[in-house]
Amino acid sequence: MRILLVGAGGVGDAIAKIAARRTFFEHLVVTDYDVTRAERTVAAIATAHGADVSGRFSAASIDASDSDSVRDAVVEHGATHVMNAVEPKFVPAIFAGAIAAGADYLDMAMSLSERHPTEPYARTGVKLGDEQFDRATEWEQAGRLALVGMGVEPGLSDVFARYACDNLFDEVDELGTRDGANLVVRDQDGDEIFAPSFSIWTTIEECLNPPVIWEKDRGFFTTPPFSEPEVFDFPEGIGPVECVNVEHEEVLLMPRWCDARRVTFKYGLGDEFIGVLKTLNTLGLDSTAPLTVRSPDGPVRVSPRDVVAAALPDPATIGPVMTGKTCAGLLVTGTKDGRPRRVYLYHVSDNEWTMANYGTQCVVWQTALGPVIALELLAKGIWSGTGVLGPEAFPSEPFLELMQADESHGGYGQPWGLREDEIG
Repeated sequence: MRILLVGAGGVGDAIAKIAARRTFFEHLVVTDYDVTRAERTVAAIATAHGADVSGRFSAASIDASDSDSVRDAVVEHGATHVMNAVEPKFVPAIFAGAIAAGADYLDMAMSLSERHPTEPYARTGVKLGDEQFDRATEWEQAGRLALVGMGVEPGLSDVFARYACDNLFDEVDELGTRDGANLVVRDQDGDEIFAPSFSIWTTIEECLNPPVIWEKDRGFFTTPPFSEPEVFDFPEGIGPVECVNVEHEEVLLMPRWCDARRVTFKYGLGDEFIGVLKTLNTLGLDSTAPLTVRSPDGPVRVSPRDVVAAALPDPATIGPVMTGKTCAGLLVTGTKDGRPRRVYLYHVSDNEWTMANYGTQCVVWQTALGPVIALELLAKGIWSGTGVLGPEAFPSEPFLELMQADESHGGYGQPWGLREDEIG
């Protein structure tokens, strides 16, 4: 396996650093529009692991917005797999470039949605991933695989869904992804500051778009942003966090392969974060449509959302000043042997541990873990397929066993939890 990694931001950097400890691939090319970022990742691997390991890595430039650039990079480096680790707005170009070059493809975020033109808070328009699934026949006929939504959420939560449906329940009422954290970022004076731990560009897209819900009797429908708030008690000391509906790929993926009456995604944002997002929306600063801005050098066309992203700290850099844990998981309700059951399957990532062991903050590290495990399963032929598929299309047990097994036994040393909740 030869991997072309597109993007050397926080998640791309973490993917390379996790992969550096594995031997399932022949070579990994770290690419970025700013090649110095890719070079920095490769240099960090050389420092941590020496020349024997870093010799399996190289850095190169790429234009992720140009499918021809992606195709040419695949051909030049002889890549068999393209790992997309950039913003979802680049999905169409990378997706097209991969199949044009005859490579398999993986991503963590799917092609973007478009609101329903007249009823955005009741009906779906173009859904997340529609553009990719519309090309499934092309990928099948080419004998190529596009594994979409293979991060942590989506990704690990979807693996949990397949595991729960296959092993823990006879009938599933709801597959409900629940994501929360107790992360805090402080400045040099020790004061808490607003610094999102993940791409603000993607966060705005997810949180201000109409959330999608799926019900077996109703199909897909939408609600207003931040709807149906609930307080969810997260494990390992994180505690109660208010979660709200957010647009996310799990809701579009799980119903394709898992039998459930309802599928939801709720994110623990907190009052401050919700307030900031509402303000950005009110001021139009969430828009991706370029505006003309006057400058001393003349008019400049710039997207307001890109300005917001540029003004905030880079999520890849905040690890040293961040504390706390993040939890990704799936709440499943239904019946087993005729009795009601409620189970939360989860994985917790501790920022102190990820910084000490990988030099990356916990949110991007946790997001990067799933793609590397998936690549290893594909390299070994344990997972295989053609077409456009989500994580639920593959058996869950090999993924969870490899994830949990100790590193000394060939695993990733990342236990996952199963909490059985009482039903009142």
